[in-house]
This record gives sequence, C-alpha cells and structure tokens, in this order.
Amino acid sequence: MGGTAYAALGRLMLGGIARQAGFSRRRAFLIAVGTGWALYGGLGIVGNTRYGTARGLSGVTQYVPLNALGWMWVALGTAAALAGLAVNCPRIQALGYAALAVPAGLWAGAFAVAAATTFPAAIGSACGWGSFVVGVVLVSGMDDPPPPHLRKKAR
Repeated sequence: MGGTAYAALGRLMLGGIARQAGFSRRRAFLIAVGTGWALYGGLGIVGNTRYGTARGLSGVTQYVPLNALGWMWVALGTAAALAGLAVNCPRIQALGYAALAVPAGLWAGAFAVAAATTFPAAIGSACGWGSFVVGVVLVSGMDDPPPPHLRKKAR
C-alpha cells in the first residue's frame, strides 16, 4: 500500500463522502436542530396539534392543511440533519441551514400576521420563531474553530 492508501485508512467512506474524525459545531447544530424539527413536525403538529398553533396558523392553513405543514417540518428537519452528516460539503450544509430557516420563518410570519389581525396572543410565538430564524442565519455564517493543534497557545 502506498502513502495515500494509509491516509485513507483514517477515513470512513459513506455515500461517496469522506468522513474525517473531527467534531464540527456547525454540523452538530444541523443534526441536533434538524432532528428536533423532524420530531416537532411528527409529534407536535401531525400527532398532537395545540389550539394556539392551529389558531395562529389559520392564515396559512386556509391554503395548506396543517397535516401537510407538519410533514414539511419532518422532511426539512430530516434534510437538515442529513446535511449535518456531510463533511467538507459547504453547499450541502448551506441547504441544511436553509431547511432549518424555512419552516421557522413561515411560522414567524404566520404568527406575526395573526398577532396583528385576529389573534393578539400570537405575538410571543412570532417573536420566538423570528429570533430563531435570526439565530440560524448567524450560525450558518460562522466558521468552526480550528483543531486544537492549530490554535494559538494562551500565554
């Protein structure tokens, strides 16, 4: 075996993507929040919709059934979690961050409209979902810190 063959032993090939044994906070965020989104869609919307959620989304549900919106959360959350598994694929990870932002942005907008018109109590949800979208955008633009052996030593 040549030198490149030995270097490849430290990697796991899965679906054509080389995985190196490194921890990435950005990828961990995609996996954790994507999994949460999928569970929220499946258990919190499809499985057990709360009254406030249904009422706050009435402007959207007149066009799209709430069950379909729940499955949207499941699909986009799963896509984000899978994007977090992609190593050295910034475009796939960018799609994962977009998949996190889309449903939260839809919820933020729908709750904001409901708060301004027929359901004033929706303002808290509008603020929460809106701030989460801002957080996703901020995290998507961050870089992972360099590995420990490349960091500057504190003096």
